[in-house]
Formats: sequence, C-alpha cells, structure tokens
Amino acid sequence: MIANFMALSSEAVAESSAFGRFVEKIDSWIQIGPVEFLVNVAIGLLIVLIGKLVIIGISRILKRALDRSKKINELMARFILKLVNVIGWIFLIIAFLGRLGLDMGPVLAGLGITGVVLGFAFQDTIGNLLSGVMIVINAPFRIGDYIETGSFSGTVSDMDMICVILSTPDNRKITISNKLVWNSPIVNYSNVDRRRLGLTVSVAYGTNLQLAKDTIWKIINSYSEILSDPAPMVEVNTLAASSIDFAVRPWTKPEDYWKVYWRFQGEIVDRLAEVGISVPFNQIDVHIVDQSAT
Repeated sequence: MIANFMALSSEAVAESSAFGRFVEKIDSWIQIGPVEFLVNVAIGLLIVLIGKLVIIGISRILKRALDRSKKINELMARFILKLVNVIGWIFLIIAFLGRLGLDMGPVLAGLGITGVVLGFAFQDTIGNLLSGVMIVINAPFRIGDYIETGSFSGTVSDMDMICVILSTPDNRKITISNKLVWNSPIVNYSNVDRRRLGLTVSVAYGTNLQLAKDTIWKIINSYSEILSDPAPMVEVNTLAASSIDFAVRPWTKPEDYWKVYWRFQGEIVDRLAEVGISVPFNQIDVHIVDQSAT
C-alpha cells in the first residue's frame, strides 16, 4: 500500500522536479526492503561519526599550529577554525545523503541555481561574511582590544562570520554586523605601546602664568605612570573669552590612560587653589550707556 501511494505521488510530480526525484528515491528505498535501507542509514551515520572525529582532530591540530604562528592573531585563528568546521560538516552531509543513494549531482546543480536567488535575498548576510574575511585578513584589532567603530566603542570579546561583539565598561554587550564595522572607521586604542592624554587647564585672566605652569608640572612629575619619552608638554594653548587655557599633553601606557586622566582631573582644582589660583567661570561685561547724557 505504501509502495502504491509512493507510485501515485511520483506520477503527480514532474519528472524534472527535484522533489519528484526525491520521492522516487524514497520509493526505491521501500522497494529494496527495510533491512538494506537501515544498513545504508547505519553506514551513513558511521561515516558522519568518523567524519566528526576527523573534523575535531583537524581542528585541534590546526589550533595548535595557529597558536604557534606569530603572524596569525587570536581573532584570525577563531575565524579559520569556524570556517573549517562549517566546510567539514557540509561535506559530511553530502556524503551521508550520497550513501543513502540520493544523486547529489542534480541536487548540487539545483543548489547552484537556488544559491543565486538566495544571494540576492541574503546579500547583507553574504556582505557580513565577506567583511569578516577582510577584517581577519587586515587584522585592525584583536580579541581584548578596546576599539571605537562608528558611534560604538568597547572591548572586542568575540567575533564570528557574521558579527563583532563588544563589551563596554558599564557591562553592556554590543553586537555589530561585520559589514557595519568594516564600512566604518576603526579606532584601536589598545594596539599601541603608548597613548597621549589631551588635558586642558583653564585659569583666569590676570593669573601668574608661570606659577600656574609650574603647579601643573609638579602634578605631572608626581605621577609614576607618565612616560619621560616622549616628554610631556605644558603650554598656553588658547586665549578664550573668559579664561587662559593650558594644553597639557603627557604620555602613558594604554592601561594607565584613564587612571592618570581621572586622577589629574580630581587633583588640579585643589592644587591650583593651594597657590591662590582659581578656575574661572564664564563672565560677561555689561556696559550701560547713559541715555540722558547722550
């Protein structure tokens, strides 16, 4: 009865249809008997099991080789391992279906035509994949680097073939598509051996500028985190409307950047006050004209 049902189904589907061929194949499986079919399934599953072990072994060997390589960073290594796993499983699925007797030639040809259609439908996904490849090849950042891309910033915690994951200092998780990352400027704050702070100190007009400058230098020289090479800089930068602004440019290691920044901002007002220098506020001079005298 099942065979008759499958025969009717086969006649209802066009011979050129991939589904029709699949139905005919199921019909042939039933006609050859359940024992032989189960044997083919068992052998196919055995192939998948062995293939899985082979993929795991290749991945471990490849991981050791990538870890020893000085030219391949952790981000590139993760991407390559994921790509190898995906390709390996695609071959295993094809081998399993081929063992069951399914002719993979027409199926692969159909997938080629379907792939063109899906390419237009999932062009953003394909764009993310290709952008991920470009990120891996050019290596603008590594896992653990603090980066800024577009309007987002954070520490790179992971990356796959579709997206980059950032962790922010306030413990937020940001997932950005590879395409968006690659098409935006990428600022890497970690892949350097030193960073320069851009600090501004404002004093009122009439202030002894040399005294203010000496006070700033004393603060900078008391910080062990500030590097002597390149040498720090303290100079008058701007004559603003209500203040004279000093540009303070010391250099630190990347991990000491924010430590020095917050410490300096917390100390500068009190240290200036100790020598009689106040931080100015916006001032407006209003001149009243005597209309009667005019």
